[in-house]
Amino acid sequence: MQIETLQKDMIAAMKAREKNRKDAISSLISAVKKAAIDEGCRDDIREELVDRVILKELKTVKEQIDSCPADRTDLLEEYKYRYDVINEYAPQLLSAEEVEQILKEKFSEVLASGNKGQIMKTVMPELKGKADGKVINQVVAKLCQ
Repeated sequence: MQIETLQKDMIAAMKAREKNRKDAISSLISAVKKAAIDEGCRDDIREELVDRVILKELKTVKEQIDSCPADRTDLLEEYKYRYDVINEYAPQLLSAEEVEQILKEKFSEVLASGNKGQIMKTVMPELKGKADGKVINQVVAKLCQ
């Protein structure tokens, strides 16, 4: 995802007077810019950074939904709307089958060792941001049996 896309969509939401959507996209842009400043690449924001921040924000909003009291329906609706908007921009993560295929193709020699710690250490840099950590862990556990 390009940061320019987010900025154009925020402007479109402002013109359409969709305050909640604009606020959700604006918070995403702010988080991306903050992460870019922290990493020292404020002038050249890479797509990988944007995707990573979007996934992090998505996880944060999901936690807000899960921890929101049931009697606060107004907050819950706001969190769910924000989750839906952020989810539109989230990159598609690899499925368990796709992760398994990648592991078998690229990491067959490491898988042969059967050392789960070593496998995870080798595999995670390759799949970070492309697949959910839980899915990777489950696939590795299955392949190590």
